[in-house]
Amino acid sequence: MPVLTCKRTPLTLALMLAFGHPLAVHAQQSTQSRLQGDPDSVPTVVVSASALGVVHDDMITPVTSLGGGELVRARESTLGETLANQPGITSSHFGAGASRPVIRGMDGPRVKILSDGAEVQDASTISPDHAIAFEPVLAERIEVLRGPSALAYGGGAVGGVVNILDRKIPTVMPQKAVEGSAEVRGNSAAHERTGAFELTSGIGKNLAVHLEGVKRDADPYRVGSGWSEGRRVNGSFKNTETGTVGLSWIGERGYLGASYTKEKTEYGIPGHGHEFESCHPHGDHLHCGGHDEHEGEEGEEHDHDHEHGAEEVPIVRLDSERWDVRGEYRNPVAGVEKVRLRASFTDYQHDELEEGQVATSFKNKGHDARFEVVHAPLAGWRGVIGAQTTRRDFSALGDEAYVPSSVTKKHAVFITEEYKLQDWRFEAAARHEWQDIDVDSADLRDNDAKGTSVSVGAVWRFSPSYSLRASLSRSHRLPTAEELYADGVHLATSTYEVGNQDLKKETSNNIDLTLRKFEGDTTFSLSAFRNRVDDYIYASTLDDHEGFQLIQYAQRDATFTGLEGELRHKFSPMFEGTVFGDYVRAKFEDGPGSRNLPRIPAHRFGVKLDTEWNHWHGLVEFYRVSKQDKVADFETPTAGYNMLNLGTHYTTRIGGVPAQFYARVNNVTNELAYSHTSFIKEVAPLTGRNLTVGLRLIF
Repeated sequence: MPVLTCKRTPLTLALMLAFGHPLAVHAQQSTQSRLQGDPDSVPTVVVSASALGVVHDDMITPVTSLGGGELVRARESTLGETLANQPGITSSHFGAGASRPVIRGMDGPRVKILSDGAEVQDASTISPDHAIAFEPVLAERIEVLRGPSALAYGGGAVGGVVNILDRKIPTVMPQKAVEGSAEVRGNSAAHERTGAFELTSGIGKNLAVHLEGVKRDADPYRVGSGWSEGRRVNGSFKNTETGTVGLSWIGERGYLGASYTKEKTEYGIPGHGHEFESCHPHGDHLHCGGHDEHEGEEGEEHDHDHEHGAEEVPIVRLDSERWDVRGEYRNPVAGVEKVRLRASFTDYQHDELEEGQVATSFKNKGHDARFEVVHAPLAGWRGVIGAQTTRRDFSALGDEAYVPSSVTKKHAVFITEEYKLQDWRFEAAARHEWQDIDVDSADLRDNDAKGTSVSVGAVWRFSPSYSLRASLSRSHRLPTAEELYADGVHLATSTYEVGNQDLKKETSNNIDLTLRKFEGDTTFSLSAFRNRVDDYIYASTLDDHEGFQLIQYAQRDATFTGLEGELRHKFSPMFEGTVFGDYVRAKFEDGPGSRNLPRIPAHRFGVKLDTEWNHWHGLVEFYRVSKQDKVADFETPTAGYNMLNLGTHYTTRIGGVPAQFYARVNNVTNELAYSHTSFIKEVAPLTGRNLTVGLRLIF
């Protein structure tokens, strides 16, 4: 396979240094988030995605915040797999190249991915085989807000919001001439080799420059024992290079900065076949005759000069350029605590190659800009007022251009307010947005829609160690261009997709309750939720031909009900145990056919033991994923499985530099496991027994 190259010489050199000689690289973290010599320490967590910058313990709805050593140990090559073991979260698992988080059974456009508050614009919401254009190794912290709680970022995020915090634009001046970190890691199942670095240096009194990069090479991964198709998933390789340059002006009352990020990635699409590409609908039925001409193609070899599998697989070649602008100005005028700016422009393209030739190209040029004003308390209410504008210019050309070109424009205004009274904290939020979709087809009509979303909630600290949280929300999600206009074969998911121009907006009515104990030797968090979605938009299967399905987007009332939680107990200064689990039940309220929604994760229950001794940390984790037999029409059940994971890390200093050695063994028993949330679960099982080892230095 051709080696990926980056045309920008400084970034290429920096990537080579990080990948080949990590000990020679000096890298950075801002002084606000610097680990102060301890790679595993985590400061008091302020949830950035809350708009008001609320401390974790005061959040109204459940939130997960991964940072420090915990994030280092959890990171995988995709965002979905990085978060997949958190309560209430799984992944859409599409081989090694693409994986989005699935939160409480919802994915795609119902889960919004943000880069420090600005939307990550790519093509990942269009299809599960499209990767998220962000590198998890470069994340400083990842926040997950469950449910429709972050209205400041979109009423359509009824599943939740994932906010990835990075260091690409410095917000404070570094205390040293050069600060940063460097890391190398490897994984046995895919023969993965990864190197990463990040550094920041001051220029004069007020300017700071930041550089970061990552390079990864990974072969097809090995699965658990007993798979009938062999030991490795053909085509499940992934190679990537990402580099960023950022510059920021920093003053006593704020900062203003910009950054440029370039990502080049190649990965395979497992399970992609051509035997159904001639299928087309006749009314509500499939006609799949005339595909005999494709016999004999299987087994032919690509002319790619790579050794990622004997059989031909399509390859995605992703090329993304992103510009970010971020700024904050504190106390500009009386009554205003701060103003914030977040803006991004993305030029994204990925080509799907077959036989070495481009078969289909997806392009997305988009921008996202938001401006926020945090006002001082008025009659006891403190809040944020803001506006956002987003544009997505999407096009698809080629054999599988099943979605016509379109331009989607969204504009929104929002407000979030909080009020504190003794042991109570109240929060209210509202957002109104307008959406215009212009489609490039004379046979299709443009779509205009608008929606209003509101939420209220409270957290009550009824004792020094306990809190009770409750929230109610009513939110609107507007249909996407793919749901409205799709028409064509989509071989990656083995479907022929048909859009529906008559789709209306979804209306989600959600209630969320959480009981927490956050101090003492025993702590816990237990959440229960119920989300009734009127006119839920879904892909209704009309016909099936040997696993190839005809789907049409339709609407039907649906209800999501679930539980998630964890209980921790500190047995001694050295030992701590955790019990955790999650459950979601999603079903339609009425209508023909099965009442079960497709690809809903099975319930999960597990235990974990952590131990600390001097500079060592050890982890033993076991969980059971149950069989999922509550399936939709034309969907097959998925067997349950057990998962045993072990981990350790050692914190020390090398030449006075804080360092962390870490290792983990996942799937110790080498169990053959399938993900029910995956479109290609049978051709891409989960990874078998694998060892990850790494070294991270902080300067």
